[in-house]
Amino acid sequence: MPDDKLPPRPSQTKIVATVGPACNTIDELVELIRAGVDVFRVNTAHGTRDDFQQRVDAIREAAGKVGQPVAILADLAGPKIRLGVLPGDKLDCIAGQRVRFVRGETATASGDLVTTYPALLDELDVGDHVMLADGTVSLVVERVDADSATCRIVQAGLVRSRQGVNLPGVKLGVETLGPVDRENAVWAARAGIDFVGLSFVRAVGDVLQLKSLLAAEHSDAQVVAKIEKPEALDELDEIVRAADAVMVARGDLGVEIDIARVPVVQKEIISVCHRHHKPVIIATQMLDSMQHSRIPTRAEATDVANAILDGADACMLSGETAIGQYPREAVEMMHRIALATEPLYRQRPPRPEPQVTAADGLDPIAEATACSAGRLAERLDARLIIVASASGRTALRLSENRNFVPTVGVSDSAATLRRMCLYWGVIPLAGAPTEDPTGLVRFVVDRGRQSGHLVSGDRVVLVAGTGLSVTRHNMIVVYQIP
Repeated sequence: MPDDKLPPRPSQTKIVATVGPACNTIDELVELIRAGVDVFRVNTAHGTRDDFQQRVDAIREAAGKVGQPVAILADLAGPKIRLGVLPGDKLDCIAGQRVRFVRGETATASGDLVTTYPALLDELDVGDHVMLADGTVSLVVERVDADSATCRIVQAGLVRSRQGVNLPGVKLGVETLGPVDRENAVWAARAGIDFVGLSFVRAVGDVLQLKSLLAAEHSDAQVVAKIEKPEALDELDEIVRAADAVMVARGDLGVEIDIARVPVVQKEIISVCHRHHKPVIIATQMLDSMQHSRIPTRAEATDVANAILDGADACMLSGETAIGQYPREAVEMMHRIALATEPLYRQRPPRPEPQVTAADGLDPIAEATACSAGRLAERLDARLIIVASASGRTALRLSENRNFVPTVGVSDSAATLRRMCLYWGVIPLAGAPTEDPTGLVRFVVDRGRQSGHLVSGDRVVLVAGTGLSVTRHNMIVVYQIP
């Protein structure tokens, strides 16, 4: 049964939180939703499909208890290469010394390394760079033969079994969507997951391949393209256009490209997403120190604020909520930073009006109506914009236009309402009479009054349709509460 009040949405930037051992129970998930989580991420790199399903079931039960829509993002692991088992489970890499990559899953000799990617030795060349343990250790390949690749240690450090291996600039033959990811994507489709994250995207064909797989399962799950490979930057426009949303996955991206470029590349990706009306999530180490501390570093708080000022639709917490000691505090802190930052973001110059094409999935009449409704709402100092949207596209357009008037999105589709959880500034509201404009306004106003969001004299702007046109949204109604 839907709540009889408007759900709270004090900040307009959305929060994505990763589910893990630190927030596995229904009560813990309820706590995070009330703290401000809009989307929960299930990381399929860790656990079994039974584990994933248990988390999905718990999230849905928690959302039902709170009485508001919450979306789920199933994040596919992708072709992540990891070290195999090392002697003593670790190796101290000293600058200038040599190590060898050899075939197999377990290294037996000191100084030998093995990986989970059997074809690695066939694809390495002299001069290639190899990064270990999230880039903390750097190697350069000096000699390659049939059964080994000898590397010189350039940047020293300690590596452990199962840590990550990155090969910046190396063109690997491994599939972006491998067999395990395909199986997990099918599970996500059948489980009714809202968003599926595609890791290590290299080309637009990777996105289209996952979309085709989901469509074959009759799923309306949307694809989130994770930008973490330099090849993806070469096809960024095409990838963003094909995807439904984008994640700037700064962890592997900061290893695959020069870490000094990451802030600039982040801004470039956000700009391209704005141009194509696609939500963009900023991820990795946003409040990383809060895994072990109740407050973040000043640099982390600034990082979150800058992502919001850049125009991010959402910010993501990973280890902070999955395995950290203070998951609720991390969500609350991200919310506080958003509240402190958004007034400054509001002072920025308005975005140029977009050029709409048929490929955008929204006709020019609906686009113009959404843009005009946002400007009208700001000019009248309206408290809310209301939009009934079957697919969520018009709600997304209102979100991407950044009107700074909160938008209440209603729909007969539960899946559409959950998708709206990722849209900046949009409050999804269930149970509204979507086909009756008068009844819809009355429904939202009643709940707004009960929750204290609306009082007498407030204005509300409704984006609706007359029923006389091929477009669903071609009418703007302004209502003042008596």
